[in-house]
Amino acid sequence: MIGEYRYEIRDGGALIAVEESRLDAARLAGVRRTPDGANRHEVAAELDRDGLITRIELRYTRGPFARSAIYERSEEILRGTLSGMAARDAVMAKLGRYREIDGDLIVCKALIIAHIRARGQARWTGRVAVIDPATLVASSRKLTFIRLDAEGRRWALETLIGDREEFDLDADGRIVKRRDARGAVSTLAEFHPLGEPKL
Repeated sequence: MIGEYRYEIRDGGALIAVEESRLDAARLAGVRRTPDGANRHEVAAELDRDGLITRIELRYTRGPFARSAIYERSEEILRGTLSGMAARDAVMAKLGRYREIDGDLIVCKALIIAHIRARGQARWTGRVAVIDPATLVASSRKLTFIRLDAEGRRWALETLIGDREEFDLDADGRIVKRRDARGAVSTLAEFHPLGEPKL
């Protein structure tokens, strides 16, 4: 899964966003932006040796409005500071048993699914600290991941309120297609392994 990713996100065939990210053994970083560049969601995170996020910085920009947040994992709590409009607020979210954190990049979902697959589970329900991409507020949500085929190449994510996302994976565990609850489709347009030149 380590490498550089570029996803194209479309709704009804129209390109609504591009998401580019880089994942290595110790860090992940990425940005999702609209085609005009006016809206941006940026994430930079540090990973432990198990591929779990220990610290995450986020920035959201929409036109002249900007907001940022920094969170750190501390035992069973994700603690952070949210900055925006000349104000700073403390934010906390309870972590689940497996300390999963979702910064709302596709690569974040891929990491969670990789951890579930590594445990040999076909279905997992647990708490995930999910960071909203617009507000950057973290909250603890109960999510269910379900394997949809015997090979583990198709997965679904369901929430308590009935939303459902579906993911198609390649043989190496990379998400190649995502269908979200609103009908938008994200497709892996480019992937480059680290250390190899881009053509």
